[in-house]
Amino acid sequence: MGETVRVMKANDQLEPTVFVIFGGAGDLTWRKLVPALFDLSQDRSMPADFSVIAVDRIDLSDEKLRRRLHDGVNQFSRFGKTKAAAWNEFARHIHYQKGDFKKLETYRALGKQCAKLEKEWGAKVHRIFYMATPPSMFGEIPKYLGKAGLARDREWARIVVEKPIGYDLASALALNGILAANFEESQIFRIDHYLGKETVQNILAFRFANPLFEPIWNRRYVECVTITAVEAVGVEHRGGYYDHAGALRDMVQNHLMQLLCLVAMEPMVSFEADEIRNKKVDVLHAVRPIHRDEVHQCVVRGQYGPGWVDGKKVPGYREEDDVAPDSQTETFVALRLFLDNWRWQGVPFYLRTGKRLTRQASEISIQFRGVPHQAFPAESTLDWQSSRLVMSIQPDEGIVQCFQAKYPGAKMHLRSVEMQFNYQTAFAVQSPDAYETLLWDVMKNDATLFMRADQVEAAWQLLMPVLEVWAEAPPSDFPNYAAGTWGPEDAQSLLAQGHSWPLPTELVSRRRKKGKTSEP
Repeated sequence: MGETVRVMKANDQLEPTVFVIFGGAGDLTWRKLVPALFDLSQDRSMPADFSVIAVDRIDLSDEKLRRRLHDGVNQFSRFGKTKAAAWNEFARHIHYQKGDFKKLETYRALGKQCAKLEKEWGAKVHRIFYMATPPSMFGEIPKYLGKAGLARDREWARIVVEKPIGYDLASALALNGILAANFEESQIFRIDHYLGKETVQNILAFRFANPLFEPIWNRRYVECVTITAVEAVGVEHRGGYYDHAGALRDMVQNHLMQLLCLVAMEPMVSFEADEIRNKKVDVLHAVRPIHRDEVHQCVVRGQYGPGWVDGKKVPGYREEDDVAPDSQTETFVALRLFLDNWRWQGVPFYLRTGKRLTRQASEISIQFRGVPHQAFPAESTLDWQSSRLVMSIQPDEGIVQCFQAKYPGAKMHLRSVEMQFNYQTAFAVQSPDAYETLLWDVMKNDATLFMRADQVEAAWQLLMPVLEVWAEAPPSDFPNYAAGTWGPEDAQSLLAQGHSWPLPTELVSRRRKKGKTSEP
């Protein structure tokens, strides 16, 4: 018991906080939010005084909710199955409130509960309102919070919005307008869980804390940049949502654009949240617009058909649950973008994302230009590969530098070799889940890793011509790639001569381990 009390009171410097989770009986709360909050408590990263109030429409007691959430923590906590004392100490902070998201009395009851906690704790509390609901509620909940006066105190109230932030530019503008009418921009935290991953955050440290790389991070030395975020799984239980969204809305508009901004942004003057976010927005403003008559030249879409993944036969997208049998929704997108600025002029940025591909992989590959003069004899460079720097985000977090070295022996033969940095082996500590990092930042009121309204709108502005052209000309060849492959063949047409979609780093390593180790 003594250890548990120490854990719960270890962060007295954090002020009392109330987490209100709209959709508190749902999957996101069960799978991600409460396991992350529990893990923060075990890492002594929660306030001594806090409360989690789950709000939803179903009948549920505190005890039933706690049992359900306990099951989620046992499955998804990075600490594994919980000890009874640790869970019981945490669970006493969880409460359930039944309420309709469209009725003002729900919010008035929340206000009374917060006032009660302030009186009990003898201190003012931070109020974090998390919308873990369907997107249709994103425009409703802020209005009622405003009407109930729960957003009035600018320093103590915050709202967290999950993606998608709109369905297109018009709906994103409308949602941002509703949020701005009830909250200051400093109170709004638009969450993208990709930005909570260690390697994504490490991009800034890698680029701007190491003098070795920043001088070559430009058009003079970089040949091209490839950003990949692909999965082996299909749509799973998200068919109903995904069939109305597609890969461009689900992944490109947010995740891939965020990675593009971090890779391409200019050095920041300070680590202030708005300074970093200003640099990200500058990147989006520098992206060369995609004109309607150029969409087919720089964007490729695809949809998976039946195939084999990990030795198992899997259905095509149109056979998935809650997917229309004649669906025209894309499950794969590849783009070629250019940034019209001093640093990146003429350097192609290739982005791709897709479902039911060969394996899961999220990584950024920086391909450097070749040497200006090749002095080695032709026979020594038969296995020549371009020098690359790879930042791996999933499934393994790390950084790999690929370069040329002489193969042992009397002859001059060059081979591509790797220097690897792996988070797990380098630091011997387990990285926190992305939601832990982001929830911790919300508590600290640090918006560095969260999207600002102008960034969301700039990303939609860039992609709207693609969505409009696609809507006018539905694809005639879907499905156009088999599950278990690397996507449609047309994706190769985006690449300039000498460029290629790189195999994920782990696949390359695995291939080398299996063979090709004898002298050429």
